[in-house]
Amino acid sequence: MATNDLNGKPFQLKFVRAAQMQIFANASCDPPLGSTTVIPYGELVKFTVLLESSKSFPEQPWEAILWHNGHDNGEWRELRLEEIETTTNPLAVGSINRAAVYRRYFSTVLPNPPNRRDPVHFTLKYRIGSSNNWKWVNEGSCLTNGELCFQPEKPPTELESYLKDCSPDFSVHSVSSESPHAQAWSITGAVKAAEGETSGWTKTSLGVPRSFTRWFALVRIWSPWLAPRHGKGKFQPHEDAILCSFLRWDGLHLVLLAVSGIDDVLTVFIHDDHGNVIVSSRNDSPEEGQTRIVAAVATSFESANAAVMYHARKLVRGDEYMSDGIKAEMKTAIENDVRAEWMDNWYDGLTYCTWNALGQDLNEDKIYKALNILKQNNIKITNLIIDDNWQSLDAQGEHQFNRGWTDFEANKSGFPHGLRHTIKNIRDEHPNIQHIAVWHAIAGYWGGVSPHGNIAKNYKTVAVRKERSLIPAETVTMVDADDIDRMYNDFYKFLLSCGVDSVKTDAQFALDLLAYAPDRRRFIKSYQDAWTINSLRYFSIKAISCMSQIPQILFHTQLPTNKPRIMVRNSDDFFPGIPSSHPWHIFVNAHNSLLTSHLNILPDWDMFQTSHPYSSFHAAGRCVSGGPIYFTDEPGQHNLDLIAQMTARTIQGKTIILRPSVIGKTVGIYTGYEEERLLKVGTFTGGVGGTGILALFNVSERPLSELVNLNAFPGVESGNEYIVRTHTTGEVTHPMKLNSGTPAISLEVAVKGYEILSAYPLLAFPTLETSGPDSLARKVAVLGLLGKMTGAAAVVRSETRLEGTGRLRIELALKALGTLGIYVSNLHKKSVEEDVLVMLSEKVVPVHTVTIAEQAPVLKVDVEAAWDEMGLEAGWSNEVRLLVLV
Repeated sequence: MATNDLNGKPFQLKFVRAAQMQIFANASCDPPLGSTTVIPYGELVKFTVLLESSKSFPEQPWEAILWHNGHDNGEWRELRLEEIETTTNPLAVGSINRAAVYRRYFSTVLPNPPNRRDPVHFTLKYRIGSSNNWKWVNEGSCLTNGELCFQPEKPPTELESYLKDCSPDFSVHSVSSESPHAQAWSITGAVKAAEGETSGWTKTSLGVPRSFTRWFALVRIWSPWLAPRHGKGKFQPHEDAILCSFLRWDGLHLVLLAVSGIDDVLTVFIHDDHGNVIVSSRNDSPEEGQTRIVAAVATSFESANAAVMYHARKLVRGDEYMSDGIKAEMKTAIENDVRAEWMDNWYDGLTYCTWNALGQDLNEDKIYKALNILKQNNIKITNLIIDDNWQSLDAQGEHQFNRGWTDFEANKSGFPHGLRHTIKNIRDEHPNIQHIAVWHAIAGYWGGVSPHGNIAKNYKTVAVRKERSLIPAETVTMVDADDIDRMYNDFYKFLLSCGVDSVKTDAQFALDLLAYAPDRRRFIKSYQDAWTINSLRYFSIKAISCMSQIPQILFHTQLPTNKPRIMVRNSDDFFPGIPSSHPWHIFVNAHNSLLTSHLNILPDWDMFQTSHPYSSFHAAGRCVSGGPIYFTDEPGQHNLDLIAQMTARTIQGKTIILRPSVIGKTVGIYTGYEEERLLKVGTFTGGVGGTGILALFNVSERPLSELVNLNAFPGVESGNEYIVRTHTTGEVTHPMKLNSGTPAISLEVAVKGYEILSAYPLLAFPTLETSGPDSLARKVAVLGLLGKMTGAAAVVRSETRLEGTGRLRIELALKALGTLGIYVSNLHKKSVEEDVLVMLSEKVVPVHTVTIAEQAPVLKVDVEAAWDEMGLEAGWSNEVRLLVLV
């Protein structure tokens, strides 16, 4: 087996010998074979190889050698790796057999070649005992040599150094970058005007990116959705791209962004047979339009990516994309109708959706039954989404794409007493449900508006032609752009009168399917603005935008920061019955977030089911996404343990999710889906001194093994000391620092498997001991709620200090109940009864609710059990306040 990653991430190689002896070769802090790794200017390349062999066989001496061509003449030479002694072993997680192995570490340093322009290639060989033959790592595997790219001291400052043969039809201007250490350029060009019903099209070559080894792109897999594509050599994605990044041989990242939604112009990237990046623009205006491209170069992808996104926001902000009247309406809606107290429930409440759970044949009795079963299982949801098919529609019995919306009221067959009656019953029987949303399409329904219903009678409608549509009909009826604001105002006023206080607005890509230029320029922005203003006016931030990853919406509605952020679906649907879709679903969301994390939105990774072969896999993805968590279980098909890992109970009795502070996204930008590497999703929670979280997903079809180093975690700082804890096993590493010692964790993940690792910064305090193990500094970290996938996010604040008596005083506040974990390095000689005191709301907790973990120096406080046993009640605060003395 061979796996690899980029940007200095660890790698692992696994072989099975004839004698069935397992041999692992792992590298940390340096690049893997079969991949490209960037080396910052002036840094040395440290190779650390871990070899493991089964204890079923006698231990034997090992040797390992690095072969490389890092010399001025490019000649291949060998460099022997020296065995290093380690005082502590990294964790081995994921296999019951991992403990039964010998571990040996080898290391060497490859100097940074001076003025090196070409990549350095390398490979490894090893042998057991001096009498045995050497074995090349590449033998019997699909591995290629590894590649090192050395960054220059001073990157070139002209765009011509990064793009070859850029068309003179483009105007290129260097622009100031708001992203540190990034250079940015604005690239513009003319686009033909539309003629009559036909849009104007212009295709212009941006040139060939120079000297790159890998590329990554976000493409339009079809109208409503984005997805990642990866490649080597020529740039040749099969679909239209809106964001592209090229990893160069000198370790620099060139990022290109196509900006749309300004002046009725849609712009994407395509390619030709020669590897040129072609800019393709469509103009719906009768006036000549303008293509807008932003390019940036930096030593890291994220710096270059941030640079293009920040400048795109400037372009959108500078464009008069809204009339003064629209701007005034939006300002009024925000000032008068957005309520801060709604945000926590909506963002952080556990949500149930009817879609996969109850299907399209929806009625109020099915909803009542599903909610009653949730109640019987003590699953307290905060939000309910009544999905597709509650509405009144025409063409009964036909495909949904042929059906049109007739009336605001719910359909009489499924909701005989009306929507208001259903909502009232739900709220009366389930007071824990704070918010109820209903689904609708941006144009009413999948087939638009019925030409024969009450909506068509009350609002101006028009038949519009579609292109490349899922809807079989060539034309569809829509409320006219001149009347769409009034329609949304009346519709949302009706929903609010029924007790509905939130919406999920789907099928927004329909706006991009309009065929004729006059319809496109009248409808695309008008519909977006009408929906945005009225959803804010009536529902505050409680709206979900779905199937809306069309470029015009991304830039016109979702990028500007002139309004509160709403939830936006981040990928195509969760498909419970398609096994191959599940790893791809997580992979796509992790990559799409590279773009959407820079929008003024909260990415929504879609609903999932808790009783499903991939349920834990999906749950882990949602927990680290930084977005909401919805589940769509069939009635009674609930995994209560999994729900408990995702949620926690507040002191008010609400169920909340533990959402990290930062949007989760992949840290392996250029690692393709087929490369048999663990997908790594990084996020962070807390402020200064917060916790870096790294989730690892096996998206391949066989078990994978890798080393995970501290440098893979977001927010980890050089000089600080950390411990890493695993979610599934609860194991804790020894304290470690960046670029020192051995790798953090040797990880093995099964098919459909995942792991979540959290890196906690340590605070060090002196002890009163003068000798022995306790004479060392005590190291402390507040871990958050144990047993939760993102338990660190439960910590609102914490402060640890040393009292004059030598006692540690830890004061903290939690947002929910559960079992609190606190790492204290010298707990091994302490007892709860003699050395620990815990107070909850200024009262001492029962001693049996406080324990010391057997496998690590972690103090465990069952705050939930103590709260209930002590009969405490919530006061004015939403927080759980604790004092821990050690």
